[in-house]
Amino acid sequence: MLYCMADPWTSTDALGRALHFLRMSGVFYSSSDFTSPWGLALPPFPNCLMIHVLVSGSCWIEVEGADDRRLHPGDLALVPHGQGHRLVSERGAPAVKLFDVPRVQVGDRFELMRQGGGGMMTNLICGVVRFDHPAAHHLIALLPRLICIEAWSGPETEWIQSTLRFMAAEARQIRPGGETVITRLADILVIQAIRSWIAQDPAAQTGWLGALQDKQIGHAISLIHRDPARAWTLASLADEVAMSRSAFAARFTELVGEPAMHYVTRWRMHLALTWLKEEDTPVVELAARLGYQSEAAFNRAFKRFAGLPPGMARRNGDTAALRTNPRTPDLPTED
Repeated sequence: MLYCMADPWTSTDALGRALHFLRMSGVFYSSSDFTSPWGLALPPFPNCLMIHVLVSGSCWIEVEGADDRRLHPGDLALVPHGQGHRLVSERGAPAVKLFDVPRVQVGDRFELMRQGGGGMMTNLICGVVRFDHPAAHHLIALLPRLICIEAWSGPETEWIQSTLRFMAAEARQIRPGGETVITRLADILVIQAIRSWIAQDPAAQTGWLGALQDKQIGHAISLIHRDPARAWTLASLADEVAMSRSAFAARFTELVGEPAMHYVTRWRMHLALTWLKEEDTPVVELAARLGYQSEAAFNRAFKRFAGLPPGMARRNGDTAALRTNPRTPDLPTED
């Protein structure tokens, strides 16, 4: 379970450890009562994921670069990269811009929205959420433009339908802590949707996701994530997973798409970006936490990766933008 107290690093499931870090912080949520004909045009939300849960009625979701999909009660749609898109009662229907829809502000980040022509009612719970852990950013970046989980079936049906009903009830009568409840339930549904996509889509068996599911390379990635300050080398990583250095180097690059030591440095820099955004810890302490022997060495590595010094990145406060398009560090592939 996502919010248990167990240490995720004690698990032998590397992919499960990555999913553990998909904890979301809400930008805003809404419960929408729309009557046909209706349409909603959502703008892009960079560095965010958008989630839509259809509670009742039906609608179409239209995302550029993905096939249009019709949603039915209980269906869940994810727009992982915050791309602008449309929700409409019928394909091609005109859509009102999100911020032009009449709304009632229920809380700081929760709204009730209503619009339409008076026909069949459709109720949606929608959210815009953000992930802050670098493992989550890495995973989300690999997802397609649109994930739709339709007609939940099998042994999961009962608890998923109960979760949807609970979310709908919380959305309609916001009580103390209601936003937190909706966020936590949304966490679970998002993770379940991603798990379903990983199990069904061949694209999830390649690249970083495929590497996480490889017994030896997945274990090596987990070791890097767990102990970024360790003085990792190709030899030490290969020893940990019982492979020769040459075989490990070749397999890591083949599966992950970059050399192992590049990955070590990039992971450290992703952590640094997150900590610079969230903490006031002095840069010299961050450098030590990431295994650098001096602040100067860390500053050089960070600037090579991000294009600016860590102090400037902290002052700018826009580390999320850097995370999405980092410069490739010019690092040796050997020890």
